[in-house]
Amino acid sequence: MSEKQVLITGACGEIGQALVQGLAARGGYRIVTADFMPLPDSIKHLSAEHVQGDLVYKIKTFYDYDFDIIFHLAASLSSKAEVATEEAHRINVEGTMQLLMLAAYRSEKYGKAVKFLFPSSIAAYGMPTLDAKKKAGLVKEEEWDYPHTMYGCNKLYCEKLGMYYGKFYGQKHLDEKPPVMLDFRAIRFPGLISAFTLPSGGTSDYGPEMLHAAAQGKPYACFVRADTKISFMAMPDAIKSLLVLMDVPREKLSNTVYNIAAFALTAEEFRQRALKAFPDAKITFEPNPRRQGIVDSWPEDVDDARARKDWNWTPDYDVDKFFDEYFLPEIRKRYGK
Repeated sequence: MSEKQVLITGACGEIGQALVQGLAARGGYRIVTADFMPLPDSIKHLSAEHVQGDLVYKIKTFYDYDFDIIFHLAASLSSKAEVATEEAHRINVEGTMQLLMLAAYRSEKYGKAVKFLFPSSIAAYGMPTLDAKKKAGLVKEEEWDYPHTMYGCNKLYCEKLGMYYGKFYGQKHLDEKPPVMLDFRAIRFPGLISAFTLPSGGTSDYGPEMLHAAAQGKPYACFVRADTKISFMAMPDAIKSLLVLMDVPREKLSNTVYNIAAFALTAEEFRQRALKAFPDAKITFEPNPRRQGIVDSWPEDVDDARARKDWNWTPDYDVDKFFDEYFLPEIRKRYGK
C-alpha cells in the first residue's frame, strides 16, 4: 500500500510536534510540514519535506502536491491576536481559506475528497456574564457561539468556511450531479497541556505555567482569578482525537464541528495540585484584566456527547491520571525534582 500524503501546517507548535510524532509512529504516511520556523531537531527526521515561511505566501506551491490529508494547525493564538488583530485575521482566516480552496480544487479535479482536519477552540464561544457561564453548565456546539476575541471570531468563521467548501462550493442545479467536495472536520479543543514542550504564552497556559514554576522553585503570579474555571486536556488525548476523527468514515459523522472534553479545573485547583507536588511553591493570583476577560468568556466545560456517539470519543486521561501519570513525572524529570 502506498503512503498517504499528509500536510501539517504549524508543525513547530505544541500540537504540531506531537502530531508529527503520532503520525510517524503509526507509519504509512509521507509527512510534509510547514511553519514560519525551522523544524525542531526532535522531529526533523520524521518530516519528508519542510516548507518554511509565511504560509499565506507559500500555499500556491502546494498545488503541485497530491495531499490526501491536511491538518491545518497554523494560527495566531488568542492573546497575541488581541494585540495584532489585523495580522491575526490574515494568518487565521486568509491562510485557512487559501488551504480550503486548494483542497476543494484538488477534491473536485481528481474526484477524491481531501480530508481537511481543523483544530478549532473553546474560544469560539462567548459567555456574556460570569453568572451565565456558571448557569450554562456543559455547552453544546451550537450554543453561545458569540466569541469575544479576534481569535475566537476567526475560528468560528473558519468553521463556517469549512462547511461551505465541504458542502456548497461549486454547487450546481439540484438535479445535476454534485462535484466531489473536500471532507472538512473540526474539533473544538479545550485548553491543551503538553508535558514535553514549554507553555508558549497561551491564554489557557496559567495551569502548566504554575506547575513549571513550582518545579523550578520560582514564584508564580497567576494572571487569572483563583475561581476561574475552564476545560483542559492532556496533549496525547488531543492527538488521539485528531487521529480518531481522521479515520472515521464520513457517513458516520452527523456533525462537521465537534466538542471534546476531558476535565475542568479552577485555577485554585491547579494551585492545590502544585502545592501537593511541590510544597514550597510560591503561587499568588494577580489577574490581568485583558486575559481574565478572555478566559471569563469561555465556558466552564463543554458537552462532547456527539463526539462520543459518532466516533466513540473518550479521553485516556482524567484529572488524576493527567497529573499523576503524565504531567508531573515529566516535569520532575525535566527539572530534576
